[in-house]
Amino acid sequence: MSSEGTIVGGRFRLDQPIGRGRAGIVWLAFDTRLFRTVAMKRMYLPVGAGERAEQARAAAMQEGKDAARIEHPCAIKVFDVLPDGQDVWLVMEYIPSRSMATFLAEHGRLTPDQAALLGIQLGNALAAIHGAGFVHRTLEPGTVLLADDGGVKLTDIGISGGGPSPAYVAPEVARGLPGTPAADVFSLGATLYTSVEGVPPFGDDGQSSERPPQNSGVLTEALRKMLRADPTTRPTMADTVHSLKAITEGRETAFIPPTAPAMPTMPVGWPTAQGAPPMPPQGPPMASGPQFQPQYPMTPPPGYAQGATQQIPPVPPAPQAPQYAPPPAAAAQQAEAWNLPVSKKTLVTVAAILAAVLVGILVTELFFV
Repeated sequence: MSSEGTIVGGRFRLDQPIGRGRAGIVWLAFDTRLFRTVAMKRMYLPVGAGERAEQARAAAMQEGKDAARIEHPCAIKVFDVLPDGQDVWLVMEYIPSRSMATFLAEHGRLTPDQAALLGIQLGNALAAIHGAGFVHRTLEPGTVLLADDGGVKLTDIGISGGGPSPAYVAPEVARGLPGTPAADVFSLGATLYTSVEGVPPFGDDGQSSERPPQNSGVLTEALRKMLRADPTTRPTMADTVHSLKAITEGRETAFIPPTAPAMPTMPVGWPTAQGAPPMPPQGPPMASGPQFQPQYPMTPPPGYAQGATQQIPPVPPAPQAPQYAPPPAAAAQQAEAWNLPVSKKTLVTVAAILAAVLVGILVTELFFV
């Protein structure tokens, strides 16, 4: 009998039990070779000896090797499967979590939208398992782990030890037929049904008449298709995921929590959709406290009236560049060329300017030469 401190396979130290499933107790263990924490489970084997026990042991080893082939974010990673005496142990990644069965017992049902999002993650993991060439076979709330960080993990992938709960077994499997991907679709439907209704769809024994769903809401039609008795009429796993995505489409981004900041308002006069009138200004009131004080004199410019509405001051005219005045002779020639008359006043002014210039030159010659 395993106990705390036991060394399994000469390498793994069992520290404490952290869960119990149909396939056995799950232990928190420590890998003394790689110095990491792992989860370990002793696989269920029928009591006895002889050829039948050896066949069961070989089958358990093969199931562990198959499970180790799965690589998916929503599937527990199996690191190793190892024999230890007459036992077979699975070595898995350790994820702080609790089973969906424990969560529902403690917190009650999920909403239809929550169940649909959960179904998408589980469906994608199951599709990866089917792509690897085998089926889960024991999907139920006890084999779905809800991680503490919000993730979802499937465990006991392809492990038949202990047997699944009859409430989640497809009808054809209950009759003795081998499990198929369609059987996993049924088990997923029964698991999601339980998550929103609180009870399995066909009772704990899986043999009762179907209980009409009462809380499944938008999930109702998808669940009915997944729970069809005829496996050939059930949707494929890919179609199931597609339907669940359609149910949740737009719901993840449409919800605005009450603590979200208010949306900014449009400026006055900004055009709005569908010809609606512009939105009025809705800015926040001015904060109380010390107001801005200018650090320099602020006198009104000319044109501002004290105590009245301020008016925009007139804009002064731009300075004009001085115009060139040609000499009289040139002006006369230019006027003649342009057929412009030269006034007498203009000629007198030009002559006076020339006389002043000549007088200035004469004075300069007399006094400074």
